[in-house]
Amino acid sequence: NRPVHNKKIFKIVWPVFGRNRPEGKVLETVGVFEALKQHGKYETGQLFLHSVFGYRGIVLFPWHARIYDRDVIPPIKPEPPGSHGSKEVKGKTHTYYQVLIDTRDCPHISQRSQTEAVTFLANHDDSRALYAIPGLDYVSHEDILPYNSTVQVPIQHELFERFLMFNPDKTTPAPPFSARDTLKAWQEKNHPWLELSDVHRETTENIRVTVIPFYMGMRDTQNSHVYWWRYCIRLENMGSEVVQLRERHWRIFSLSGTLETVRGRGVVGREPVLSKEQPAFQYSSHVSLQAPSGHMWGTFRIERTDGSHFDVRIPPFSLESNKDDKAPPAGYTF
Repeated sequence: NRPVHNKKIFKIVWPVFGRNRPEGKVLETVGVFEALKQHGKYETGQLFLHSVFGYRGIVLFPWHARIYDRDVIPPIKPEPPGSHGSKEVKGKTHTYYQVLIDTRDCPHISQRSQTEAVTFLANHDDSRALYAIPGLDYVSHEDILPYNSTVQVPIQHELFERFLMFNPDKTTPAPPFSARDTLKAWQEKNHPWLELSDVHRETTENIRVTVIPFYMGMRDTQNSHVYWWRYCIRLENMGSEVVQLRERHWRIFSLSGTLETVRGRGVVGREPVLSKEQPAFQYSSHVSLQAPSGHMWGTFRIERTDGSHFDVRIPPFSLESNKDDKAPPAGYTF
């Protein structure tokens, strides 16, 4: 249910056991809900609860992405003489956010394959080596349930105090936290590998698949170029029937002319169940090509409780390298 304005938020926490501490779970008040923004965007420093995964977070900065939604039927327009029609999916601008996740909540996000992270290419000769900054996520505008708090450090994350500062004297409706210069510099430096530009979405038999690809950079290896992408996938059960993901089937086309087929059980070692209680599952993976662009598409094999199966389409999405071929970031130091 959506929150009511000015209602208190209660968050379940797991206390450290010891003398004078009750055993089991206790409720802790963490803030007061604010009204949802139907228009506009949330600003840097906005505290929120994730409406799907339930964690506490704070907005670092917004992105304007293009959503290519295959569930939306475009209006029929008269076609000019001689045209042959087009089934191209038009992109619609939508706001997403780069956010920090409260590390206290990370162990309890059961609908994720791992704590979300931003992955970079490592700064040495091994072209397959990756490193990640955990507790960073990309959140859609409708995923945010905004709240406020009088606590000066309401989110526990190693980057919180490096990126954000508390402004107790603010009298405007803006969040009481603002960006430090380190956050602005980090965003500017790593923009090509943080950028969220395209989101792809498609629903098959009440199972909606959302894909967000991210370009990670290029590496020289054995007289050739290797281009890397990360892609984040969310599956959501929009119906009432309990289903389980059993298999994946990918097709990966490279501009170099190769077409690769990948089949396997589950995703990232999991076969998640999508139910009314836990309708969503999200994970990230990586792909590399020996060409600056390509495409991916495929299906997920879904099993019903009666043992029958059906295939859910993964919307086709392009893998595009940034025109600016800067070297991948060397790491995060402040």
